[in-house]
Amino acid sequence: MESDNEKQIGKLFATELQFRLASAVRLAVTLGNQPLDLPTQWTHGRHSVGYEEIALRQDQADFAACFLHRSATYLMAVAIKDAIRATVHDPKTSTDSNIRNAYQVARLIRNAFAHDPTSPAWSIDADCQNKIFSVPNIISLDTTKIHGTDFDWRHYGGPLALFRLCRFVRIEILKDKLSPRKDVPVTNRILYQQGNLILQKVDAIPLGVKRVEPLPDGCIPLGDGHFCARLDR
Repeated sequence: MESDNEKQIGKLFATELQFRLASAVRLAVTLGNQPLDLPTQWTHGRHSVGYEEIALRQDQADFAACFLHRSATYLMAVAIKDAIRATVHDPKTSTDSNIRNAYQVARLIRNAFAHDPTSPAWSIDADCQNKIFSVPNIISLDTTKIHGTDFDWRHYGGPLALFRLCRFVRIEILKDKLSPRKDVPVTNRILYQQGNLILQKVDAIPLGVKRVEPLPDGCIPLGDGHFCARLDR
């Protein structure tokens, strides 16, 4: 029979897998590679829906993929909070600062998400306001003046920071034993992502693309504050 610690490790890993899948789905939807097939007729229990009722347009899929990825991100926060609370006695007062701060970051993100999943806002307890909760080189949340404000990834470092925190809790706090990664899937494409900017390596310039003129300093604007520049600038 699994111990409580093993159960929490399994739950953490499950949310990591969901985050990784949601990341792949969002990328595929954005690139137009994600099939949007749904059943012609879908029956489940006493209910039944037809294709015309649940079919997705590409723009709807792109919108939904963003929320799917956000939900998967926040679910990691829920699992982190629950895992620490289930395995550490009174994590708020733990003598280990990493445990204390990991718990508080996850708890506060979970609270923001739980109150309104589609439009989260920070709800910071009085005793947690105007403080910095940090796990070195992984995640940091400065609660100064954010109580009641809209949730923003810049406040805590973004989805990858939470992904790293989830792994940190699973491996360093709950002591999950790692095995060498086997059978890593082979990718046929080279993709780079910076925030929401996606770059794909191509063998030839696609037909119909619009030429973008470089700025006087040689940088090429990519939109949303992103620029392409030579490495030796």
